[in-house]
Formats: sequence, structure tokens, C-alpha cells
Amino acid sequence: MILFTLKRLLSGVVLLVAVSVATFFLAHTAISDPTAALLGTSASPEQQAALAQKIGIDRPLLVQFWDWFSHLLMGDFGVSWRNFQPVGAQLAIKVPVTLSVVTAATIITAVVGTAFGLIAGLRPGGWFDRITKAISVVLFALPGFWVSLVLVIWFAIDLKWFPAVGYVPPTQSVVGWLGSITLPSVALALGGIVAVAEQLRNAVLASKRQDYVRTLRSRGLSGPRVTVHILRNSSPAALTVLALMFVGLLSGAIVVEAIFSLPGIGQLTQASSQNGDIPMLLGITVVSIVFVVIVNLLLDLVLGWINPKVRVS
Repeated sequence: MILFTLKRLLSGVVLLVAVSVATFFLAHTAISDPTAALLGTSASPEQQAALAQKIGIDRPLLVQFWDWFSHLLMGDFGVSWRNFQPVGAQLAIKVPVTLSVVTAATIITAVVGTAFGLIAGLRPGGWFDRITKAISVVLFALPGFWVSLVLVIWFAIDLKWFPAVGYVPPTQSVVGWLGSITLPSVALALGGIVAVAEQLRNAVLASKRQDYVRTLRSRGLSGPRVTVHILRNSSPAALTVLALMFVGLLSGAIVVEAIFSLPGIGQLTQASSQNGDIPMLLGITVVSIVFVVIVNLLLDLVLGWINPKVRVS
């Protein structure tokens, strides 16, 4: 298991380095003149040249890359070109907001999606299974931003159960924090619930046809204990979807944060893209890839624990 973990960790580090390098050159290719985006079109050539010298983009691209990458290896994300503040310090404020919403959405997706998929798979063709399929079709057809607006109107404006906008840090109020992330988390989780439930339902149906299920029942095991075995053997498919959903939720948070006015990395990404703030965009990318690597590593470890054949392969 230790060798298995080290291999997965090494592959994660290789992925992090490769994506970071590719993102650096792609960002500088896409934003050919950051000074125009930072200063505006009315800036004079002299002002643009002075800013280019200040932020160091007048140097060769390979020199810029090595300067950025060598500092990144030391944990230094550089300085924002927009406000000349450390990128790491700004991310330390923004990331917990997005991570709170995405983590809560993942938990909601896992709990509700597992319950729906398991019940529908154990009783295929029943009323619950038919209702689940109908709900899945509706949720897939509805745009995410529209669902977010409906949640705000119903539960924030009409019922006043949750705040419509804003974010409360958990250090200030745990109750206020939970209230501020509930609606955004539910809005993000709805699509994921459908995907996890569908994958788990299909996996449960396939597991029920296996010989080991008939063997367990012939030995007199109770229904709940057989269900536990079925769930364990069906969980890899749902866990894989859940890990992919976590990665997708990081990008989907941009729209949700805009609707609920959350000061997370979604708004920071949008502002940095408009302003040509390449160091900030690179910092956001690196942090996002770190989360992806961690989630994939945890997924591999859980799958390896559930199915030892994964560790061998």
C-alpha cells in the first residue's frame, strides 16, 4: 500500500509540474500585452514600457519562466500585477470561501446521490426509481444559474431562511457561515446528485446479478448486510464520478459566486482575466491543480482499500 501511495503521489507531482509549465506559456501567449489590459487602451507607450519593466515582462520569456518557477518551488506565487500584493496572501483569503462551498456541495452530492442511487438500484422500476429518473431529466435540462436564482427567490427573499448574498467566515459565526454557504452549495450539488445517483444505480443493478449476492443470501445473511456488500462493490463507479464532480465544481463555482456575491476564487479569476493579471491566474491554476491531485490521490487510496486488485494493477 505504501508503494501504491508513493506511485500515485509521484504521478500527481508530475501532473502539477506539467500543468503549471503549460499554463505559464499558454497564459503569456493568450495575453500578449498585459500592460494594455492593466493600464487601459488610453495609456501612452511610455507608460506601458515603464509598467512592462516594473513587472518584468520586458525580459525573455524563458527568463520570466525560470524566475516564476524557481520562486514557485519555494512556495512563492509572486506578486499580483493588478495591486502589487503577494498572490499567496490573496489566495489565502479567497480559497477558503470557494473550498467551503465546493466541499459542502460534494458532501451533499455524496449523501443524497448515494441514497437515491442505492434505493433506486435495489428496487428498479418502482415508484422511487421512476421519480428519480424524472427528477434527473428535469435537473439536467435546467441551467445552473437559473436554479441558483430560483433558490435565492424562494429561500432567501420569500422565506428568508438564508441570506441572499454575502459570506460569513466561520471564525466570525459558525451558524452564519453555514447559512451563507447552504444555498450556493445546494445549487452546485444538484447536477452532481443526478450523476452520482445514476452511476450508483447502474452499479447496484450489476452487482445484484453477481454470484456472490446469491451466495450471501443462501447463507442466511440479512438484507441490510447483503446491501452493505452490494454498496461496497458498487461504490467505485460513484466515487469516480464524485471525484470528477469535485473538479468540475471548482470551475462551476465562478457562476455561483457571482450570483451569491461570494468573495472566492471565482470572482478573483474573472477579475484577473479581465485585467491580464497573469501571476494571479497562475497562482489560481496551481492551487486548483493541487486540489485535483489531492482528490485523485484520496480516490485512488479509497479504491485501493475497497478493491485490492486496483493496488496490484
